[in-house]
Amino acid sequence: MKVVLSSDTQGLALKNSIKKFLLEKDYDLIDVTPENGNFIDSVKAIVEVLHADQQALGIAIDGFGAGSFMVATKSKNIVAAEVSDERSAYMTREHNNSRMITLGSEIVGDTLAKNIVLAFLQADYDGGRHQIRVDMLNKMC
Repeated sequence: MKVVLSSDTQGLALKNSIKKFLLEKDYDLIDVTPENGNFIDSVKAIVEVLHADQQALGIAIDGFGAGSFMVATKSKNIVAAEVSDERSAYMTREHNNSRMITLGSEIVGDTLAKNIVLAFLQADYDGGRHQIRVDMLNKMC
């Protein structure tokens, strides 16, 4: 599975920690962090890869996760969730087929962020009755 990772300036330290962690676990990782440190460009770079590779999952990190979340949800066919706990990360993938999560470096610490990322990446979409909601979300943009 390809994992696309990016951050703005405020999320850079947490992104680098997660990047190292995922590489140690042998994930196929693409870091698309922009030079300018802007969360809008950061998320747009992730979305571009997610549109090209339907199997890839994205992780965006900024100060509070909210800015990246707002950008992601304006993108066609991207279901994203702003998360700060493992259960929400797992469930948003399992029930909503979220392909991206956003994290706030000022909200979650290093250990929690790693646990959140693993929960998200290890979850599988259930489909079935949840597909109706996913289709509705995708029609909104």
